Formats: sequence, structure tokens, C-alpha cells
Amino acid sequence: MSPALTLGEWLAAQDQVSPSQADPYDLQLAACHVLEFSRAQLIAHPEHKLDPALVRTLDGFATRLHAGEPLAYLFGSKEFWSLQLQVSPQVLIPRPETELLVELALAKATLPLSLNPTPTIVELGTGSGAISLALASELQGQGHVTLIATDSSAGAIAMAKANAKRLGLNVNFVQADWLAPFNNAIASMDLLISNPPYIAAKDPHLPALSFEPLSALVSGEDGLDAIRQICVQAAARLRPGGWLLLEHGYDQGQAVQKLLHNQGFQAVSTEADLAGLDRVTLGQQPNSADL
Repeated sequence: MSPALTLGEWLAAQDQVSPSQADPYDLQLAACHVLEFSRAQLIAHPEHKLDPALVRTLDGFATRLHAGEPLAYLFGSKEFWSLQLQVSPQVLIPRPETELLVELALAKATLPLSLNPTPTIVELGTGSGAISLALASELQGQGHVTLIATDSSAGAIAMAKANAKRLGLNVNFVQADWLAPFNNAIASMDLLISNPPYIAAKDPHLPALSFEPLSALVSGEDGLDAIRQICVQAAARLRPGGWLLLEHGYDQGQAVQKLLHNQGFQAVSTEADLAGLDRVTLGQQPNSADL
């Protein structure tokens, strides 16, 4: 590509690349990032001359975007709950719809979950730490809440710890398979939350997610293997009156409700995200008096 291009010419050239999986808006954001322009500046100055070094950098970003790589991996960061988080291909990119899980968890965390004055909140499959760090940012200074987050991936735990350190938030991140660290403990958790893998192994949407870790996406033939395991473990470890909150696919609400009912959870319900799609199912561990 000629080093004498203007910004407008470079953007126009990207529209002609075929085949391409690049979103034109993402290409604009990549140019803003490289040029340190606002989007308004980008649109207002198509005549801006690009020197050869900038052209090479922009072409490198564009090649990755045309191949379908998510913008968050190019930048190495993603905003979630107003927190700027480091991300890499070792972790799932936090989605806006997952903020519903945070909202529901905060609503339950502010209730008297049990007689325990120092509640424990556990997240399973934390990835970049997005959910637990969002909770920590809201709950710090509000009593003695213990936040623990597990993930089976050493890379994910390292990234979550780095995000926590940079943000100055206190979460105990543990490398483990789901609730393995609690195998020898009696019921001790007041709130258990997870955005586990929930995509079916043969889901047709998987090719579009090829840059993200498969282990954070796929869970068996019907996508519910991880949720089944979590429901069983949660029933044995949540305190009486504690809550289990699970994010899942838009068409899995009824199936997840059934799994919670099968484990004896009460007050089971499914909440929709801003798009009106079933997104989070929750249930409460029976109190001793209810057993």
C-alpha cells in the first residue's frame, strides 16, 4: 500500500478488502487508537496524511481485523462495568450483557444472605476477573465481604491478578476447577456466581469466535455440562438462604431452571438482558426451616 495515502484513502481501501470479517466501526477505532484521534477528529480530517510508519501499523491492525480477530485483543484491553481490563486470547472478552449478572449479584449481596456477618462471594470461571472485580469495586468499604474467584487456566488467573493489582481491588484468585478448593469444606458460601462455558459443541456460531479460548465457550453436546456440575456442587456448599446465579445462552433458561429445581433450589427464576433475551437464572438454597 502506498505510503502517500491520506486517512480517508486508507479507510476507503479497507472497504475493498475481500474476504473480510472486519467491522468498519472497528477499523475506525483502530485508526483512532493508532493516530490518537477521537472519532470526531477521524471523521473530520480524511485529508490527514499518513507517514509510512503509520501506514504499516494501520495495515497490521487491519489485517488482523479482516481475519476476524476481536478489537479487544488488538488493544489488549476491554471496558467492563466502567473498569478498563487487560485481556488476551487466554481469556474470554467480557460482554456487555454479562453486566446483568453483576447487577443481580449486587442486589443479592446487599441482602442479609444468612446470619453470617462476613459473607463470602465466590465466582467460578473468572477469566479476566471482570465479574469479581466489578463486584469488588462496588462492595469495597461496605462491611467485611470476602471475594474468591476460581479458574482452571493459569493464564487467566495471572491476568485476573494483574487486573486486580492495577485497579487496587481485593479479590482472592485461585487456580482451580470450579469448586475444587471447597471440596473439604462444609457449606460456607453466601453467593455463588458464574458465567461458565455454555455453547454446544456443534453450535454454528463457534467459527465466529475462533480467536477466543474454546474451553471458555464450549461445554458438551448441549452446552450445559459445566452448569450441571456447578448446580450439583453449589447445592452442597451454599449456606442455607444463599443464592446461585448462572449466566447462560438465550435459549437455555428453562433447561437451567430445571437443573436448579432438580438440586432443590427454591425461588428459581430467569432474568432477561437489555435485548430481552434470557440471560441469567438464579435460585436460592433452602433455609434449614424449609428442609
